[in-house]
Amino acid sequence: MFDKKHHIKRSAGEQIFDGVNVVLLAALGFATLYPFYYVAIVSISGGQYVIQGAVRWIPLGINFKSYEILMDYPALWQSYANTLLYVSVGTAVNLVMTGLCAFPLSKKRFFGRGFFTFLIVFTMFFNGGLIPRFIVVRNLGMLNTMWAIVLPTAIHTFYMIIMRTFFQSIPESLSESAYMDGANDIVILIRIVIPVSVPIIATLTLFYAVGRWNSFLPALIYLRSASKYPLQVFLRNMVVQGSMGDVSNDLGAATDFLAIDTTVKYSGIIYSALPSLLLYPFLQKYFVRGLMIGSLKG
Repeated sequence: MFDKKHHIKRSAGEQIFDGVNVVLLAALGFATLYPFYYVAIVSISGGQYVIQGAVRWIPLGINFKSYEILMDYPALWQSYANTLLYVSVGTAVNLVMTGLCAFPLSKKRFFGRGFFTFLIVFTMFFNGGLIPRFIVVRNLGMLNTMWAIVLPTAIHTFYMIIMRTFFQSIPESLSESAYMDGANDIVILIRIVIPVSVPIIATLTLFYAVGRWNSFLPALIYLRSASKYPLQVFLRNMVVQGSMGDVSNDLGAATDFLAIDTTVKYSGIIYSALPSLLLYPFLQKYFVRGLMIGSLKG
């Protein structure tokens, strides 16, 4: 504990600087959190209050009818199942491919390390574009399949660089001692490198999983069957196009169709955001550590 006599008095400029930081961060936090808060309170408010624009800070006419409507809508759960499949398989592919690419590039003895690193980093700034990518996916026979969603984005270059930098921070003496005991590179990767790389693996798992969960453009481009659409495409069609199939038909006879339809759309947004919000608290303790280690060494 500091004695009051030895407390360092802050200058007026420092106090003003701290005050400005508090105000700016508070404004940024409000701008970030309020949209989600607004969506949440609208989703549980009465439709008539939403149409009148009366919902601003607190929910009015609280009810959960919109959630009940979506719960009974089969397409929502089908898209949820599709998204869980794409996210789980896609994230696993991402981590495996990223690790297999980052590990050899982290070794100074790897022949052609600089050349291959240049080729990989080159793709961060230049790529063939959407049409060539679509032609490749079509010629490989992956259209309207899960692999059209998973494989074209198997590695994110920036995330691979972060993982490579983390691997470089692992003492080389661990690998050398394993080599002396007869281990090869695969054994070293699986039994030494991966167990000490939990922070960066957890961080990239969060990044990859959230990115795939929120992705909808590849599904729009490569998928033809509505039964294979992920949750974000279902949500996009519901919010942008107002297309809800038999839900719209069921509500068509209701006098407050527009009000209920609006709250249902907001409820769909909450349904789509919940998994990310539930996953983050379990991985956030690795988040800062993984990024800091990946950013300090080049």
